[in-house]
This record gives sequence, structure tokens and C-alpha cells, in this order.
Amino acid sequence: MVYLTRREHFNGAHRLANPSWSEEKNVEVFGKCANKNWHGHNFDVFVTVKGTPNPDTGFIINAHDLAKIMKREIVERLDHKNFNMDVPEFQNVLPSTENVVQQIWKWVVPHIKGCQLHCIKLVETENIYVEYFGE
Repeated sequence: MVYLTRREHFNGAHRLANPSWSEEKNVEVFGKCANKNWHGHNFDVFVTVKGTPNPDTGFIINAHDLAKIMKREIVERLDHKNFNMDVPEFQNVLPSTENVVQQIWKWVVPHIKGCQLHCIKLVETENIYVEYFGE
């Protein structure tokens, strides 16, 4: 089994706040991330696919094709967006990094052909990232 990973970058803003909680509780749980005026991150997203190289090309997937999928399904949907306001999938879902990475999986997986989507890694800060394996 061979694994191929591609990275893309995007910027996005969100607010972590449970609407059924008081402002005080949201600040207690989410801290600065509950800021009423939003906050942003410079995200890096890594998409890893796995498979057996095609004997004719040596590829498990053409990296250019993977780049197009990532740009269309991830970057165009999230770059310079307020996740809470601009991304329909987060209108009623808290856009935590954990929820965002699961949504990215849903957008990407139908477009992966000839190999399998193995993992999506979403880096929020230099100290925080999440990985999702579709489980």
C-alpha cells in the first residue's frame, strides 16, 4: 500500500459558541474562541490517499487531479469565509476544527477515484491539528 499526501492552505474565521448557553458559559468553555466578533486561522489541510500504483502511470492518483479536487471542494468553499455565516453546512453545527475536518471528508470522498481516501489532517495552529480517518 502506498500513501500520497497533498497540502493546501486557506484562511477562515469562525466563532465557537453554543447558542443554548449563556455568554458567560461560552467564554468559560471556549475562551477567546467565543469572541462575538469572530476570530480567524491560517489553516493547512492535508489529504492523504492510499492505493496501489497504476502499472501504466506509477500513480495511485494523479497529484494534479487531487489538487483540483482539494481546491474545488475545500479551498473554494472555506477560504476567506466566515464558517458560521458563509458555509451552509455550519449554519446549525458548531464549526470546531473537529467538525470542519469531518465535513471536508464528506466533500472530498465522492471525488476520489482509483484509490481510497485515508486521512484528512486539518492544522488550525502550530500547536493544534485534527486528523480524521472517516470512522
